[in-house]
Amino acid sequence: MTKKQSFYVQTDLITLFILFVCVSLLSIYNAQQLDQYEGENFVLKQLVWFIVGVGIVAAIQYLDIEQLYKASLYIYIAGLLVLAILLISPASIADRVNGAKSWFQLPGFSLQPSEFTKVTTIMYMAAIIQKHKEKFQVTHIKSDIQLLLKILAIVAAPVLLIMKQPDFGTAMVYLFIAGIVIILSGINWKILAALIASISAFIGGILTFIVKFPDLAKEIVGKSNAYQIDRIMTWFDPAQQTSDAKWHFEQAFMALGSGQLFGKGIGNQQVSFPEAQTDFIFSIIGESFGFVGSAFVVFLYFILLYKLVMLGLSIYKHSTFAAYVCFGYMSLMLIHVFQNIGMAIGIMPVTGIPLLLISYGGSSVLSTMLGLGIIYRIAVENSIQNDYLFK
Repeated sequence: MTKKQSFYVQTDLITLFILFVCVSLLSIYNAQQLDQYEGENFVLKQLVWFIVGVGIVAAIQYLDIEQLYKASLYIYIAGLLVLAILLISPASIADRVNGAKSWFQLPGFSLQPSEFTKVTTIMYMAAIIQKHKEKFQVTHIKSDIQLLLKILAIVAAPVLLIMKQPDFGTAMVYLFIAGIVIILSGINWKILAALIASISAFIGGILTFIVKFPDLAKEIVGKSNAYQIDRIMTWFDPAQQTSDAKWHFEQAFMALGSGQLFGKGIGNQQVSFPEAQTDFIFSIIGESFGFVGSAFVVFLYFILLYKLVMLGLSIYKHSTFAAYVCFGYMSLMLIHVFQNIGMAIGIMPVTGIPLLLISYGGSSVLSTMLGLGIIYRIAVENSIQNDYLFK
């Protein structure tokens, strides 16, 4: 008789993680070969962050879904407090970087709280949805509006604090996650249709105003944030922009395309551009491993997103909270992948959104691993529940 595999060995998630780590380390190694990073060892630092992240995943396995559910409110409030503390902290520990006060400058490393509060916000949204569904077994328009307002209130608090930094790209990530969670929460389609139409009209109006009156838009957002308007204008019509405004886009696009089918290989990077190891890591992948390597990375993300959706659907009958954590984390991965790859190929404006599980960065890696640890715990409990079901 064969020995039964432990519930704690989720082979599919472990395999995916190992593949992502390999892609990340190889890509970052290639990025640091550029002359601008001479003397840097991003690979070693990234490996350390992954090892610490594995420790976080292991620690979370000592908690169960019910404990995470009960703690979600307190974790959410703690996240908001850290964001608030960041705003009032002196420049000695929270200086502005590129015009934004988004980081704690701690001895030996920097910490970006908004990356972690993505996970805490997802957890609390999932908890509120479970409580709401337990209270309203039969839904109606009034109860759906209540749920909608609760979710919007939950996401509004961190978004407002992040906009004060200001970090518009990260704030948009929160809104996207909330939007997907709202769509999947079972709210009446009439309410959703009205909400989507209103948001689309609002965004369309803002973009139209920026395109028609870019100078006035720059005056409104202020001199320190004028570059955001330039990025949007470059996204809409790069041919009409100055060489400085579209330089990031052109260099990243050139690197991505120059890899052709199979890429230039390890250590043969020729196109230099800022933040190659973080924001533009997908361009490094395209230059190094070509279309084949880029397609493989996209396939890995597709498998991960598929796994998250299927896990959410499977655990739903046992825990609504766990299901919506899966859906929220799926939304987080989806927007980061779409935005980061999208800006590398020119279909999205340039932002500082990293490619999760691949881009270099301690806060990005640790916050992603925190979410992955919760997902892993959900997968473990789902396996246990399914085992009991078929006994």
